[in-house]
Amino acid sequence: MKIGKYETKHPIIQGGMGVGISWDQLAGSVSLEGGLGVVSAVGTGYYKDKEFAKKLAKDKPVDTMNFYSKDGLVAIIDNARKLCGDAPLACNVLYACNDYGRIVTDACEAGANMIITGAGIPTNMPKFTADYPDVALIPIVSSARALKLICRKWKRYNKLPDAVIVEGPLSGGHQGFSYDDCFKEEFKLENIIGPVIEEAKNWGNMPIIAAGGIWDKNDIDKYLEMGCSGVQMATRFIGTYECDAHANFKKVLMDSKAEDIKLFKSPVGLPARGVQTKLQFSIVDGTAPKVACISNCVAPCNRGVEAKAVGYCIADRLGAAYEGDVDTGLFFTGSNGYRIDKVISVQELMEKLTQGE
Repeated sequence: MKIGKYETKHPIIQGGMGVGISWDQLAGSVSLEGGLGVVSAVGTGYYKDKEFAKKLAKDKPVDTMNFYSKDGLVAIIDNARKLCGDAPLACNVLYACNDYGRIVTDACEAGANMIITGAGIPTNMPKFTADYPDVALIPIVSSARALKLICRKWKRYNKLPDAVIVEGPLSGGHQGFSYDDCFKEEFKLENIIGPVIEEAKNWGNMPIIAAGGIWDKNDIDKYLEMGCSGVQMATRFIGTYECDAHANFKKVLMDSKAEDIKLFKSPVGLPARGVQTKLQFSIVDGTAPKVACISNCVAPCNRGVEAKAVGYCIADRLGAAYEGDVDTGLFFTGSNGYRIDKVISVQELMEKLTQGE
C-alpha cells in the first residue's frame, strides 16, 4: 500500500486509539510486521505513569499542554521507532483536540511519517505541516461531501490528501454520524465507500482506506475488491500482547457480549461506541465520579459543560480505563469487540489478516 512517499508491505492500517491503547508497543510492532502502525496523540501526559505530565491534580494531567504532552509524544514515537526502524509510522490527532495545530506539529517534529485526523473535518490540516512536506496527510471522512469540502479548502495550501480513510458507523469510539444514522442502511460502510471513491477521482484519485467494523481477511478482500487500497482496523489489535492497553481493558472486551456494546452520549457531541460497564450504570444512578474539567481535552466539551450534561469527563474516564479501573473506566470498542476471545501476538494477527484464519 503506497501513501505519499511511503509504502507498507500489507494494506492494513492499525487505527489510532487513545488514551494509551495504541502507543509505542502496538504501533511499533504493527509497522515492524508490515502494516502501518499508528500512535495516538491523545492523553500522552499519562505515558509511563505520568512522568511526562509536568503538572498533575488528583493524579491527572492538568490542562491541554500536559494532557497532550509533547515530551510524552516524542518518547512514544521514539520508542516505537526502536521497534520498527525505518518502517512508516503514523500519528492520529483528533481534530476535536484543543491545541490541534500544536499537536500536529509536535508529531511531525517527533518523526511521524503520516498524520491521520478524524473527529471533525480538518479543513486547515496542511497549515500545520508546511515545514514538513514529506509528511503524508490522511483525513478521515464519512461521506463524499466531506471529502469534497476538504479538497476545496486544501487548495489554498496547494495540497490534497495523500490518502483518505472512509469510516463507517461500526467503529469504536466517536462516530461521524448522528445516533439514528448509525443504524440506517444508507450509511453502512459498504454503501458510503463507492461515492467517496468516485469523488476522489475528481481530485487525483488518492488511495481510499475502508474502516469501521472490519474484522478478518474476508472483510479486507471485500473492500479491496470494491476499489479500496487498504483498510484500517483498530479493535482487533486490542486483543494482542503488544497492545498498550491494561490487561483489564483487554479482559473487559473478552468478557463482553454483543449486547454489551452500545452507543453512548459523549461530551464531544457525537455518539461513541464502547462496552457498557459499571460506569454507565453509575451515571444513571448518580454515583459516577464527579465531573470537574482538569485536562481541558476537547473543544466541543466547552471546558466541562458538555461533560456535566452527559455525566462523565471523557479524559478522566479514558484515563481510568488506561490504568485498568473497571469501575470508573470508559472502554471504547468497535462493534466486533466481543469477538475477541484470546490475546495473541501482533505477528500472529497479521498472519491471520493476510493469509486467512
